[in-house]
Amino acid sequence: MKHSKLILPIFCILLFSSCQSDPEISFESSSTEEFRPLYHFTPESGWMNDPNGLIYLDGEYHLFYQHYPDSTVWGPMHWGHAVSSDLVNWESLPIALYPDSLGYIFSGSAVYDAENSSGLGTSDNPPMVAIFTYHNAEEANTSSDTFQNQAIAFSLDKGRTWDTYEGNPVLPNPGIRDFRDPKVSQITNADGTKSWIMTLAVLDHINFYSSPDLKSWTLLSEFGKTIGAHGGVWECPDLLPFKTPSGEDKWVLLVSINPGGPQNGSATQYFIGDFENGKFTPDDTMIRWLDYGPDNYAGVTWSNLPSDQNRTLFIGWMSNWLYANVVPTQAWRSAMTIPRELSLFDIDGTLLLKSAPAKEMEKLRAEEFKVNTETSTLPSEAVEITAGVSDNSFLITFSNELGEKLLISKENGLVSIDRRNAGKSDFNPDFAAMHSAPMSWEAKDIRIFIDASSIELFINDGELAMTSILFPTSPWKTVDLSENIKSLKLYNLKK
Repeated sequence: MKHSKLILPIFCILLFSSCQSDPEISFESSSTEEFRPLYHFTPESGWMNDPNGLIYLDGEYHLFYQHYPDSTVWGPMHWGHAVSSDLVNWESLPIALYPDSLGYIFSGSAVYDAENSSGLGTSDNPPMVAIFTYHNAEEANTSSDTFQNQAIAFSLDKGRTWDTYEGNPVLPNPGIRDFRDPKVSQITNADGTKSWIMTLAVLDHINFYSSPDLKSWTLLSEFGKTIGAHGGVWECPDLLPFKTPSGEDKWVLLVSINPGGPQNGSATQYFIGDFENGKFTPDDTMIRWLDYGPDNYAGVTWSNLPSDQNRTLFIGWMSNWLYANVVPTQAWRSAMTIPRELSLFDIDGTLLLKSAPAKEMEKLRAEEFKVNTETSTLPSEAVEITAGVSDNSFLITFSNELGEKLLISKENGLVSIDRRNAGKSDFNPDFAAMHSAPMSWEAKDIRIFIDASSIELFINDGELAMTSILFPTSPWKTVDLSENIKSLKLYNLKK
């Protein structure tokens, strides 16, 4: 009896706990402003487009970006600036770079010149160096072809204040109208020396340059005039080293293009190959897209990540030039995607680039709900969903009390996001559309990020990614699931 008195209460507690139902879900708005995302980065006010100057230094992720503070439509470009210690909570800082007598401050990159090769700092206080394009708007309206040039600026206080280099431009235009968006990284040569490599978008192709000091640049090679998608101007390139799943060294070249993407308008293609002796050689001529949705453009990666992170970290501009200037936001315009980790994977002998949510996104999970029914209420505008797929096809429908719907599906080898009835769309005739992506291999799991005005879909941990902005008249309140969705979890996301 003594033993049974001890065992019985424990048994009852365990039985009672196992029989508890999941907590009831009720919608509670987290929005403070119509369409303002909760956890995607947006400017406090004004216009934003391309991410620029992504760099990590002393515990801070820096996000610079194309910014026009005086309007919510594109105008004279500045570099806006924000920092974060965790990729989730961002602190907006004063504007970093302003237009000056040489032009607007177009897109570019930033590096940490640890050896002070530029001579712009000291050995004790090496500089952070921004490499960007000057765009002379007055010359652009003439017959001149030399209105875009590459320049540098430097900071000795971790990016808080900047000085432009008195010898700008460091790479003058040779006579090409579209000559912009320098992405610079440092490589170690075979003899152990280091070089700075600039990857530059040049109208319809890429030029690679080399420099010992970030100030004098030598053309190494060209790539892409007859390879890849050419429906528009090439922009915002990035050259990245990777390991294949089998351990082989490969290089990936990201190239954004506008127009000419798979969903019309803006998109980012990529090439896989080798980069040796200053020349990029692709493995094949296959056209590959980083994100098959309509709204992930001009994305690039962070430089100077600590070696123990062992990852390639990416973020993109969450919009499309088809309608970016007219979307129905008021004080601000445009957001960034969530940060993503890029890696290579293999499908039947073909290498592709995976785009998975950065692990830091899990910090947003405030509440978890397991859903065992075909219909569930959503807890707020800011939600993450994870689920398994039992037979390689699925349908997920988000809806609100006004009858608006957003459909996510896979059927007959196509993954689709249908925003034709997903809210406001009269600002542009191309906006209300269904966007589809080919996926011939099996879909095993799904991860979805919903925010006030966007959805990001990742299948098989990012083997296929689709990003779409949308503007529901009222927040999504309900999700309906096809029967082959299993083990679904809802996370209410809070910062």
